[in-house]
Amino acid sequence: MINQINIKDIIGIAKEAGSAIMQVYKQDFDVEYKHDKSPLTLADKNANKIIEDGLKELPFHIPILSEEGRNIPYDERRHWEYLWLVDPLDGTKEFVKKNGEFTVNIALIHKNAPVLGVVYAPALGVCYWAKEHEGAFKNGQRLPIKPKSESGIYKIVASRSHMSNETQTFINSIKTDKEKKLISIGSSLKICLVADGGADIYPRFSPTMEWDTGAAHAVVNESGKSLHGIKNGENIDHKYNKQNLLNQWFIVK
Repeated sequence: MINQINIKDIIGIAKEAGSAIMQVYKQDFDVEYKHDKSPLTLADKNANKIIEDGLKELPFHIPILSEEGRNIPYDERRHWEYLWLVDPLDGTKEFVKKNGEFTVNIALIHKNAPVLGVVYAPALGVCYWAKEHEGAFKNGQRLPIKPKSESGIYKIVASRSHMSNETQTFINSIKTDKEKKLISIGSSLKICLVADGGADIYPRFSPTMEWDTGAAHAVVNESGKSLHGIKNGENIDHKYNKQNLLNQWFIVK
């Protein structure tokens, strides 16, 4: 199935959704709040429609699981070998703050693992993509990118909106002879920053959902880095299409 997918088609869908997001971003807009108190805007809804319509037009049928789509029972989902995992606007809080640090996330999941991903940050003009066995890229440049020399710095990525006490405790416990430098950024750009070589590690010890990580996880895998879950202090596989779509804590490095 994955061999039939042209990654350029998925990039095109993500960029079309990004254009719709930017149309709303440049205007005054209303903010609704969902049952979990997370924000929702017209940009989320418009982008979701574009992505779902675009994926459905591809010449093969793969079911879609989207943050802003319909709630699909696990009894139906668990039989899926492939699925599209979508967050049409990851980082809505950053979108509302208008700091540009939000993304469109589209991932292809095969048997609980990401095999293709596109992460597009329309306000920043940055697009990451990856396809299994074909490498990972940032605006066409293969990852990882050799970072500018900062040999004495150990760069740690943290969430701009969701720093937890557990994450801070982990950061404090990191043993390194280098000077620790904290980088705060929104959305799945945190994961991508490790993938492209701009940071050394991203610990996330606070809640995220599968659609927050799927696309960037594919980029990480193809860049030669790793994303693994943490449970009771042990590394575990970070799986997708679980009964509970809430991610466990994880580390990207």
